Amino acid sequence: MTYLTEFPLSVLQFYATAPYPCSYLPERMARSQVATPSHLIDAAVYSELVRAGFRRSGAFTYRPYCDHCRACVPVRVLAREFEPSRTQRRTLRRHGTLKAEMLDLKYSPEHYALYLRYQSRRHSGGGMDQDSREQYRHFLLQSNVESRLIEFRDDGALRMVSIVDKLQDGLSSVYTFFDPDVSGASFGTFNILWQIELCRRLELPYLYLGYWIAQSRKMTYKIEFQPMQGLVNGRWQGVKP
Repeated sequence: MTYLTEFPLSVLQFYATAPYPCSYLPERMARSQVATPSHLIDAAVYSELVRAGFRRSGAFTYRPYCDHCRACVPVRVLAREFEPSRTQRRTLRRHGTLKAEMLDLKYSPEHYALYLRYQSRRHSGGGMDQDSREQYRHFLLQSNVESRLIEFRDDGALRMVSIVDKLQDGLSSVYTFFDPDVSGASFGTFNILWQIELCRRLELPYLYLGYWIAQSRKMTYKIEFQPMQGLVNGRWQGVKP
């Protein structure tokens, strides 16, 4: 169990945000606990924070800190023990022609155009479909830790972009966006399967997938990657559908 008073976390300060509307559970209010200052959160410190249930958005490192709700469960896949289901094996075969290339975090007009198209189709009205180039850069291309951008192409056509952070004990899946107009595609599932395999190649035991919320349909897909652990009552323990 990791405590926020332990070194190196003891050098940080933590504050709680004001309440704001929850993005996943209607009619609920949420709060976050934020770790500062961001310039002290390097790869080693961030690894400890992720193990304590934090994740990041740009240079903003946070975890849920709601007053009367514990629905958000930090989860991680046990990469070494993972075996794909029949459906997941079909997804691997369906997208077997995708070619991945790992790049540094760098702005690309092609990536940005795909990002806007993805947001407009999948998250219309959420505000991110109107993100400026600067907002896009701040959200996905700003990092104080060891981060990589992976682009996936099929016969030269850009299909998906994913951001991952390398931790001491695994990879953290930051954000993924993909072509929303390809019929019958399961790009999101394929991406997680690809990241699990990358963990294995790097000999890292865990793939951190952010938060799982049992009551949210948007989060249902995460629990399908078994075996999985969740951070519950301060301890990482098995979670199942």
